[in-house]
Amino acid sequence: NYLLGVGRADCTGPVAEIPLMGYANPDQVGGGLLTRLYSRAFIVADLVDSRRIVFVSADIGMVSQRVRLEVLKKLKSKYGNLYRQDNVILSGTHTHSGPGGYFQYTLFWITSKGLIRPSLNAIVNGIIKSIDIAHQNMKRGRLFINRGTVENSQINRSPFSYLENPASERNRYSSNTDKEMVILKMVDRNGEELGLISWFAVHPVSMNNTNHLVNSDNVGYASYLFEQEKNKGMLPGEGSFVAAFASSNLGDVSPNTKGPFCVNTGESCNNPQSTCPVGGATTCMAMGPGSDMFDSTRIIGQNLYLKAKELYEKASQEVKGPLSSAHQWVNMTDVSVELNATHTVKTCKPALGYSFAAGTIDGVGAFNFTQGSVEGDPFWDGIRDQLLGEPSNETKACHKPKPILFSTGEMTRPHPWHPDIVDVQIAAIGSLAIVAVPGEFTTMSGRRLREAIKREFDSHGTARMDVVIAGLCNVYTHYITTYEEYQAQRYEAASTIYGPHTLSAYIQLYRGLAKAIATNTAQDLPRGPEPPLFNVGNLTLVPALVADRVPVNKTFGDVLQEVRQQYRAREVAEVTFVGANPRSSAENATEHNFLTVERYTRTSDSWHVVRNDASWDTRFYWTKGLFGRSNVTIEWHIPPGTEPGIYRIRYLGHYKKKLSVTHSVSIPFEGTSSAFEITTL
Repeated sequence: NYLLGVGRADCTGPVAEIPLMGYANPDQVGGGLLTRLYSRAFIVADLVDSRRIVFVSADIGMVSQRVRLEVLKKLKSKYGNLYRQDNVILSGTHTHSGPGGYFQYTLFWITSKGLIRPSLNAIVNGIIKSIDIAHQNMKRGRLFINRGTVENSQINRSPFSYLENPASERNRYSSNTDKEMVILKMVDRNGEELGLISWFAVHPVSMNNTNHLVNSDNVGYASYLFEQEKNKGMLPGEGSFVAAFASSNLGDVSPNTKGPFCVNTGESCNNPQSTCPVGGATTCMAMGPGSDMFDSTRIIGQNLYLKAKELYEKASQEVKGPLSSAHQWVNMTDVSVELNATHTVKTCKPALGYSFAAGTIDGVGAFNFTQGSVEGDPFWDGIRDQLLGEPSNETKACHKPKPILFSTGEMTRPHPWHPDIVDVQIAAIGSLAIVAVPGEFTTMSGRRLREAIKREFDSHGTARMDVVIAGLCNVYTHYITTYEEYQAQRYEAASTIYGPHTLSAYIQLYRGLAKAIATNTAQDLPRGPEPPLFNVGNLTLVPALVADRVPVNKTFGDVLQEVRQQYRAREVAEVTFVGANPRSSAENATEHNFLTVERYTRTSDSWHVVRNDASWDTRFYWTKGLFGRSNVTIEWHIPPGTEPGIYRIRYLGHYKKKLSVTHSVSIPFEGTSSAFEITTL
């Protein structure tokens, strides 16, 4: 029996003009909203002593060190020593459609245009708020665990790298991806349902790099379906039941199950370099199961939801036992790993290889670099040496066979380009060990890590532990491949920044944490070197917010393009308004809704909200014009089964008005479409 608390809070941030984080495509800038982003927090507390575990899954690309350090600072000032770096796990779902700009290391500034305070604040405040809600609603309850296989929802996107692993190891597994979903079910002592956490390895990249609408991708849609099912009659984002679909060892796992094809010819490009005869690597793209990216997101999300629902309903294995957590900060550039009695190897200063610039079949790079590059290119080397400096011989040798594109560990202006200090962390809830990893482990890397941790627990008399990997936690360090996969130097290997022995180093470190938990000595672990918190202002290339303006004889919220009078299910109701920059709203209130769909009720002569901007079937598009003008288009993709009747669409915004040279205010406004009828015919 434990005390349990769950909480959910908005962490969407600005939905316009901010680069989206994930594909590193500078053209992929936010231009509206498909679904809101949430932070979901789960607290498990011991009834007897003060021990607690906090697990947070947020709908963001990854948890950055900046986010982590700011969250810990706020928790300390609010709760004293209750929530700390060892017992708080922050995990990102890895959606590639959330706002970027929340990093302190320089590499991530290039594609997200610097450090963007409104974006960082939305995430930090959302995480804190979700923890606050969970903290305030603790009640006695029970935990149940279950696991099962998810089919038709993933492929390995670097199968040729996977094949580099020893045949004897591969033969132990039926697939080149981990198909197992692990779920944790939470109920209070009266059997009242509280929440669910699911861990499953798949990239949330069903929405591709042409998308400009902020959304939480396939795993977010699974959360949406589960929460809508449990919070009956509530709008999305409302209701007490919280369902998180968290990330795991998804490094080489794509949801784009049709596999890679040449976009120009339609032939397969499932080859070691992922290249096409015409157009090279830039035309090789993987496709999802659906007719378009929205449909693929829906299909994969629904697969995850249906499996989680089945596992949730059947969960009977209760999780019992003490709570414990172990954490260390480690300088990952300098870890010595004992491979065996005679052989010691080391990690390296961080560096990215050539194939990093190639991207993946889920999102290709800009300059036709190819995956699987084990040699550099004198042209790009020359440019790099001029701009950024040549990698040292030591770093080159350490990373072999990786040809180094960016020697980020040797680049320190204006701040270091990559982290040296990394978190390793395990939290144990009875028989469940949650392994918080700082990046993207590939399928086989994750299997080796889980197995090593399980063996470590076994050897100290803690048998039958359920070991689950939580991905994208605490600080982002790109990918972690196996030593064998590293030799092939595809994207994931080129992005294994601490060199070929990165995985071996992590296995050694996490075994140390597991041993400390099993022998009850976690409090004696050395803390390690504390990570830096750089003094970064609002350093950004995002355009400044100008005063919003309207066309002649128009005002904010006026309808420019009206809805039709009548629609049927499966049609799209669309209306365009005189708009204002959504950033003017975001800086006003995180909880702000940009739109509602309302149904008319005759009996009470009133309008009733049936959809908001977090609803899956509504889309909010913002189009920037000249001189501060902009338009907003709202679409409602009317689902089958929608109740016939009279409806309208409302737009809620804020415009920025200059009062003087230094002062401006945000003024709320709204616009409403004409009423329209939905018929069954």
